[in-house]
Amino acid sequence: MKRIFKYKEACCGCNACAEVCPTGAIVMKEDGEGFLYPKINRKKCIDCGLCTKVCPVKKEGVAISDCPVKSGEKAGTERVYIGAQAKEDSIRYGSSSGGVFPVLARYVLERKGVVFGAVMEADGMVRHKMACMIEEFAPMRKTKYVQSSLEGCFERVRKCLEEGRFVLFTGTPCQCRAMKLYLEKKSCKGGRGVADCQNILITDLVCYGVPSPGIWRKYLKEMERKYGGRLSGFSFRDKRKRDNGHTVSFYAGKKEYAHPMREDSFCRVYFRDYTIRPACYSCRFCTPERESDITLGDFWGIEKVKPEMEDGMGTSLVILHSDKAKRIWEEVKGNFRYFQCEREDVLQPRLLKPASWPGRRWRFMLLNKFLTVGMSEKLLRK
Repeated sequence: MKRIFKYKEACCGCNACAEVCPTGAIVMKEDGEGFLYPKINRKKCIDCGLCTKVCPVKKEGVAISDCPVKSGEKAGTERVYIGAQAKEDSIRYGSSSGGVFPVLARYVLERKGVVFGAVMEADGMVRHKMACMIEEFAPMRKTKYVQSSLEGCFERVRKCLEEGRFVLFTGTPCQCRAMKLYLEKKSCKGGRGVADCQNILITDLVCYGVPSPGIWRKYLKEMERKYGGRLSGFSFRDKRKRDNGHTVSFYAGKKEYAHPMREDSFCRVYFRDYTIRPACYSCRFCTPERESDITLGDFWGIEKVKPEMEDGMGTSLVILHSDKAKRIWEEVKGNFRYFQCEREDVLQPRLLKPASWPGRRWRFMLLNKFLTVGMSEKLLRK
């Protein structure tokens, strides 16, 4: 096999190809824009084709609700659309939207399960980690506007399922699809497949495109020079101003800083779509019809659908795709103020179409090679 893809637009950087390769022929390498892409060692490659079979971009989609389910269940049932807010203020305040993920995580952990989610580590980079106890999943909460690394995550999920543990996996739609495809190619003891295992709850996010980890790393260094200390506790969606999380906050040394998201250079270039991965501009997951069990996101437009619930502290959009998800929702719904709505009520830009490639993206990437992120963004505003 010569290559997995011809153009970078055909790679979402999920790492599944490297994880599934039986000979270790694939490694992930960072390109000039700060994104990871697979590189193949041709001497080790045995042309087994597994790398393309687990690729969420190349593989045609099959909804989880159409996959094998337990005896007595109906496959392909209708989706359910919900707006939800956690009743516990502390849960909702500590979340980017309405606090559904923490409740689901607690549900799984209380049943001796494990939770996989994105964590911003001490070096500021975002990686998927595993939580086995309630106190461990707190760093997984809140949105991180950086693409996370799934290195080592696929096999850990498989081993947990093989051990009979309940697993909650959350990530972007392409990461969730990659996890499902990986599990289809693996098996538990005795050869039993785990792809349709009822012990895994796959939860994807309404994703606006994943920003470059390399550019984020560069921005962190710029901020540390500016504020004269190591950055920690970075929050892209702080709710202290009851503005639905449109405040950025962080610590530099022992001092806390907070400013509106619109004043943050990294956020400005992200929301102008300059720093997202090339594959995101042609993402096929920008639809409410996802391949996960549950889709979570911000319920933008809540003031039009349910104005009495708009208080600036966030409401979650919840889409239940599978019978498994509906069963679990029935068990956890008592933790929420919620309402059921129609498909049209939840539609937002990234549930309709992917981001458009901005004409100035190439200029930003060129400037960013020589200037700071802040200076590059400022020049593009002139």
